[in-house]
Amino acid sequence: MSRPTPPHARKDPKRTLQLGRVRVDDYAWLKDDNWQALLRDPSKVRADIKIHLDAENAYTKAILASTEGLQAELFAEMKGRVKEDDASLPSPDGPFEYYSRFVTGAQHPVLARRPTGGGEEEVLIDIDALAKGHDYYQVHDAEHSPDHRLYAWAEDDQGSEYHRIRIKDLATGELLPDPIESSTGDFVWSPDSAFLFWVWRDENGRSAKVYRRPARGVTADDVLVYAEPDEGMFVNVGVTQSGGFITLSAGNHDCNATWLIPADNPTAEPRLVEPRTEGVLYSVEHWPDGEDDGRLVILTNAYGAVDFKLMWADASNPARTHWREFVPHQPGRFIVGLEARRDYLVRLERVNANSRLVVTRRSDLSETTVDFPEPAYALSTEGGYEWERPLIRFVYQSPTTPRSWFDYDLSTGQRTLRKTQEIPSGHDPARYVARRLYARASDGEEVPITILMLAGHPLDGSAPMLLYGYGAYGLPTDPGFSIRALSLVDRGFVYAIAHVRGGSEKGWGWFQAGRGDKKTNTFTDFIACAETLIADGYTSKGRIVAYGGSAGGMLMGAIANLRPDLWAGVIGAVPFVDVLNTMSDATLPLTPPEWPEWGNPLEDAEAYDRILGYSPYENVAAKPYPAVLATGGLSDPRVTYWEPAKWAAKLREFTTSDKPILLKINMTAGHGGAAGRFDFLKEVALDYAFAIKAVEGDWA
Repeated sequence: MSRPTPPHARKDPKRTLQLGRVRVDDYAWLKDDNWQALLRDPSKVRADIKIHLDAENAYTKAILASTEGLQAELFAEMKGRVKEDDASLPSPDGPFEYYSRFVTGAQHPVLARRPTGGGEEEVLIDIDALAKGHDYYQVHDAEHSPDHRLYAWAEDDQGSEYHRIRIKDLATGELLPDPIESSTGDFVWSPDSAFLFWVWRDENGRSAKVYRRPARGVTADDVLVYAEPDEGMFVNVGVTQSGGFITLSAGNHDCNATWLIPADNPTAEPRLVEPRTEGVLYSVEHWPDGEDDGRLVILTNAYGAVDFKLMWADASNPARTHWREFVPHQPGRFIVGLEARRDYLVRLERVNANSRLVVTRRSDLSETTVDFPEPAYALSTEGGYEWERPLIRFVYQSPTTPRSWFDYDLSTGQRTLRKTQEIPSGHDPARYVARRLYARASDGEEVPITILMLAGHPLDGSAPMLLYGYGAYGLPTDPGFSIRALSLVDRGFVYAIAHVRGGSEKGWGWFQAGRGDKKTNTFTDFIACAETLIADGYTSKGRIVAYGGSAGGMLMGAIANLRPDLWAGVIGAVPFVDVLNTMSDATLPLTPPEWPEWGNPLEDAEAYDRILGYSPYENVAAKPYPAVLATGGLSDPRVTYWEPAKWAAKLREFTTSDKPILLKINMTAGHGGAAGRFDFLKEVALDYAFAIKAVEGDWA
């Protein structure tokens, strides 16, 4: 049987002169010039582009037709590990406890509450019902007002991340008129329940302003609280855990500023804590006591604290010149975040790609550490509503251990297991082994690798491998439990995570060593991990499928260009591969905020040349590329659909191998893919079927 014929993307050269340099882009026509309207309504995509994307989807379906049975099998396995009628632990807040639960067969949860201590359930919203009639529907955030009378949620029915905020009167069950439009989906109630503070998204998809609306108000009542003049900054709102302040923040990955609004006067002018200073990041938590109701705890990298430190400040005089050291900087101990309760402060720390909690007692500032003995694991906290209670909830998991929810009594140190993730089809941790390895990079750095495989698996190089990587923005890839990865491991795959530079697994310096003029460390780290895994017998050259998404998709494009011989296949999910063109288009949603991450090729010739040197799209050349699966979403505002589309077209033009180059665009979703929990698993099943097929190598 002959292989289906791939689509042929026409070549329509676009010549760009920039900083005295010329580049020619044959596939620039795949970018819809009316992309802003497309984000609002994906059906407005230009006709010739839609014809091409439909042809690409049809080709991918045809090439993977022989895996449809495998896809169904993988989906059934993954779905079988999902407790369909699962429910979250209730989170108490005064007279009510709030929770989510799923109905068997539902794609989305029900959000509900009941009286504390027991009583009849009250459904707040049924997201599955709200999603009916929509190709895509997702609730970004949902929150009750502190007086428990109103309920607000932010909905996105395009995947474009333009959210509508709706408010429901819980006494009558009626929706308030005039919902909030064009929001980022970020909002908070003022602690007195009188106002809703929300963030506006502009026509270029950027968070730009904060508005205040009376709780039962309409658009005409909206008051502008803050407008950010710098298009390179992200804007957000929050409330301190004490309920003492509403916070506004505006910043990027390099610097930020925070303003405070007293909760007892929510219409007051925001008060600046500290102006933005290049290279200085800080966040503010309120930790009042009887003697000092204005005490602030500030998490910052100021004064050379690369992995962050804690400082004291007074809300009445919060400027940096008055900050006093509380917890000093310790290199290699990255302070990630804080949870505050009346008498305790809990910080989440990461050391060498594992996390721990450190509890500080207010009375004597003594510390207690909470950690676990497994070689690789993930630890996170879940916020609570009750400031007065000496209790936090944390979640523990590892590659072999499903999620476990613990309530931790801060006064006694007692851990109470409240829930364990149930795997209906069964899970025996003893069948698997997780390991932490290290690859030595070319400059001597040790790059952590997390391994999951079947116990007793021979290290003779025979195993296929899925090697995952991200490495950007300081975001870590925590080694948690995955119901998806087990389907590959059960088939003899080794599942590995390369904790490359650009993330923060080994601290904020690990991030800084994988960005800007050091970005190529991310790529060479990933290759070093692959070579170490091969040398140690975990797999062999040509039996690895590399997998990464978004900025991790840039990593996939780069390593495909640098070492195509290592990979059986490469999966670039919503891959940021057209770096030079995107960073040269200041109208795109994320371009100005991301210049600190990659450089500004519009003004900086050195940045232009550096990005040109590694940008995956520009560096596609005549090489024997492995099989490639690129995926995207038509309404994606983060990595626009034309990036994977252009990449696939150029790879197909230049590859000297007979391995297929596949493109799959979700025509009704954005950056995160399908919104429903089962529809999403179908997308993963297709990715994994491609990975298995790539290792088998039979594309006839």
